[in-house]
Amino acid sequence: MNKIKLLSISVLMNLASAAFSQNNVVDEIAWIIGNEIILKSEVEEQRIRMQMEGEQINNDPYCQIPEQIALTKLFLDQAKIDSIDVDDKNVNSQVDMRLNYMVSQIGSKDKLAEYFMKDYEEIREDMKEMVRTQQIVQQVQNKIVGSVKSTPAEIRRFVNKLPEDSLPNVPNQVEVQILTVEPFITKQAIEEVKDKLRDFQKRIEDGSTSFSTLAIFYSEDTESAKRGGELGFMGRGQLVKEYADVAFSMYEPGKISKIVESEFGFHLIQLIERQDEKVNTRHILLKPKANLEDMNNAKARIDSIAKIIEDKTMTFEQCVTLYSTDKNTRNCSGILTNMQTGTAKHEMQELPQEVGRAVYSLNEGEVSKPFLMVDRSGRTVYCIAKLKSKVKAHKANMSDDFSLLKQLYENHKKQEKLNNWIAKKQKETYIHIDDNWKNCDFQHKGWIKKD
Repeated sequence: MNKIKLLSISVLMNLASAAFSQNNVVDEIAWIIGNEIILKSEVEEQRIRMQMEGEQINNDPYCQIPEQIALTKLFLDQAKIDSIDVDDKNVNSQVDMRLNYMVSQIGSKDKLAEYFMKDYEEIREDMKEMVRTQQIVQQVQNKIVGSVKSTPAEIRRFVNKLPEDSLPNVPNQVEVQILTVEPFITKQAIEEVKDKLRDFQKRIEDGSTSFSTLAIFYSEDTESAKRGGELGFMGRGQLVKEYADVAFSMYEPGKISKIVESEFGFHLIQLIERQDEKVNTRHILLKPKANLEDMNNAKARIDSIAKIIEDKTMTFEQCVTLYSTDKNTRNCSGILTNMQTGTAKHEMQELPQEVGRAVYSLNEGEVSKPFLMVDRSGRTVYCIAKLKSKVKAHKANMSDDFSLLKQLYENHKKQEKLNNWIAKKQKETYIHIDDNWKNCDFQHKGWIKKD
């Protein structure tokens, strides 16, 4: 090691020691990467944040976390070389979403500040720096990996070389079709909801009650109600059209909309802040309810449809087209889409609970008895379900699971490119790990260099 490098390392250690002695905080340097240091406190703070956000820590956190930080520093160094940066607006949007989630989990901003032993604004600035770093690292990785293409022959060769126990397990999966009958909602029920929202609007405007208080007590969007109705920054595509059209027409913070109807019910919207293509709003959601007579009428309709299918007067698919009130499934023969994967295949636990119970004991092609459920819009509806197909748990194979194995192969190629880049960067970078932090089974083996 030359004298210049020794001097720079000494300066780093002295600066860190001085900084923490001034604050009477006991800390230590765990790693040095180039001219950057990783402090014990930095590792500990990240461990707490990961625990708060429910992020999985697979190994010893005092091995896994400093290695992740070290990798980040390698990618950030490359970002400087390549002049890679990110948009502040995207960073702020992601920060707001994460903080909203954390506050909803712990209960309040004050409790979050107490948990991290920092002011809320300080937490926000730390989160902003972390998210900015993550987005920069992602861009660097994308540039390193580039585009990865694959052919069926390459995928087959890759799969043939894998030990059988390395092949993914594909769990039991089902494809389900659904026919929905929504009870009729009377004009009186709708007007009662609108009158209640008009009363809320009046109380907010005369200052007798705040929007957030009313949202907490009355909004039927239970998740946002915990945050006083606040949704966080969202783009148009993240909101239903009717809501987005109104929210994006508002420019004055604190402004309250007229009553807005969507598939979820009736909303009162308040603008909190606008950032170009994203808005942060609060809302109060109320849903008109069907009365007992309307529920009984819907039950009679679904029973008569079930009889038509049972008598084979019409097929299930024909009845879906003619009678189903769910626009999301009516035009695709009732196929229920998995919202997580975008495909028609579901594991049983991924189905709505009531649908899962209805099809659990069915064979392929069989139709359930009518049942009551709450749909994704929060409406109580009557349904009939058909089990279109059932796939037993198995090891992934080329015939049935080509898309899954294609993704597995391409991810393998991407990771291979990243690993090669990391190994090269490790050789080019000065790395020192304190003896107390060396006893680890690191994912990448080039951290500890032989003298």
